[in-house]
Amino acid sequence: MLELSRWKIAVVLASVIFGILFSLPNVLPDQVLAQWPGFLPHQRLNLGLDLQGGSSLLYEVDTDALKKERLGDLQEEASQELHDAQIQFSGLTATSGVVALKLTDLTQIDAAQTALAKVGGTIAGSGREVLVTHDAVGNFQIALTPAAIQQGVRNAVAQSIEIIRRRIDLLGTKEPDIRQQGADRIAIEAPGESDPQKLKDVIGQTAKLTFQMVDESVQAQDATTIVPPDDQALPDEEHKGAFIVVKRRVSVDGGMLTHAQQSFDQNNAPVVAFRLNGAGSHRFGQVTTENVGHRFAIILDNKVIEAPVIESPIIGGQGQISGNFTVDSANQLALLLNSGALPAPLKAIEQNTVGADLGADAVRAGVTGLAIGAVLIFAFIILAYGLFGIFAAIALVVNLLMMFGVLSMTQATLTLPGIAGLILTMAVAVDANVLIYERMRDEANSGRPAMAAADAGYRRALTSIFDANVTTMISALIMFSFGAGPVKGFAWTLSIGVITSVFSAVLVTQLLIGWWFRMTRAKTLPIA
Repeated sequence: MLELSRWKIAVVLASVIFGILFSLPNVLPDQVLAQWPGFLPHQRLNLGLDLQGGSSLLYEVDTDALKKERLGDLQEEASQELHDAQIQFSGLTATSGVVALKLTDLTQIDAAQTALAKVGGTIAGSGREVLVTHDAVGNFQIALTPAAIQQGVRNAVAQSIEIIRRRIDLLGTKEPDIRQQGADRIAIEAPGESDPQKLKDVIGQTAKLTFQMVDESVQAQDATTIVPPDDQALPDEEHKGAFIVVKRRVSVDGGMLTHAQQSFDQNNAPVVAFRLNGAGSHRFGQVTTENVGHRFAIILDNKVIEAPVIESPIIGGQGQISGNFTVDSANQLALLLNSGALPAPLKAIEQNTVGADLGADAVRAGVTGLAIGAVLIFAFIILAYGLFGIFAAIALVVNLLMMFGVLSMTQATLTLPGIAGLILTMAVAVDANVLIYERMRDEANSGRPAMAAADAGYRRALTSIFDANVTTMISALIMFSFGAGPVKGFAWTLSIGVITSVFSAVLVTQLLIGWWFRMTRAKTLPIA
């Protein structure tokens, strides 16, 4: 075990160089790192919310709004299927959690049932998305199944997390922590972002953009105006308090946008210029060609931004959205459109801010704790085992270098619990050396020569070291898999530390002790 083989020396040297190169950017000033050669590592550890300050928000998916929107889609599908089947009906509404309608010709009940069976989709392992029921007098109801609602919430949370991540990335915030909490909640931590309202303005807006034709045959007086089933009355942002009746059918939606940016019109007023993809360009050109002279509503989150008259076909898939924009509001809308629309509204139910000063205090406390822990561990191991204790202390330094190197290379986010994981890892590393040295002492006391006792100490302690670290690794993996936020950070540093501590405690000290034996030809162990 104690032979100085070339591969061991090469592995240890490579590990030390790796640790130094990848750890060094964390202590270099910005101006020095900027001049650092391109082939050398530039990655730094990212500090978590508790170490550098920032904002945290907790959102909840608006399940009621999600159901309402899906019922609206089902209402449109039902109307289209019944029209295609030439079935007469009346009173098509989407209220009280169901889509309801009444047939005007009771002889068409079977035909209507067949047509409405096409409404909605299927859910893997749960069958149909909707349940269609009717009575003997032709009253039909279409309701979402509980499985469909649960699936919709799951999909909405997953999509929202990705969209929120894109929005925060566009703000320039680095390493946000965005994760699901419970069935319908999303927790967001944005280190370095001290203004939670700025985050809420960007995150909380659904940003669902649609282009729909105005129904010029109906004039809405207010929100209670009765409109045809295929229409809806939406508030007019240009004329506060007024409403515009638009067709429910969406001509073009925001999903067809490829790019949006803040610009200026011919009057130097801020606008949002947009560009559509191929399918959107074709559809936009077709709709504007067929409706020259009619009004076309641009709708954002169920509010009519503007409803201009189509003066000529708009070909090419480019256009602009005007309104009462400032440069900032136009930039924000462009950011939202570029990141995509949320599948459902989000409700902010909690927000917290950690100041930069508090974060700096946490960094100082963490570094102080790490330093005190290291000093105490070094003192113990050196006082207990003398020269071999110094070898163990050197191995601990290598262990820390490797840990910081790996964390920097992966650009992990270091939190206060993560620092606790670092300190715990140092104790685990020392524990491995204690096992080895005590086994050496037992072997020497039983009469073995010094070299043989040291070699046997390593071989016979490895089983105990392996068992102890495997159980620690299993615990860390469980915490990483099921934990969130700081718990995950603690588990990540602990996992890395288990691997590096075994490497340093076994291989590094083994090389140092082997080198010592070669240099001194010692006949007794300094720990006997």
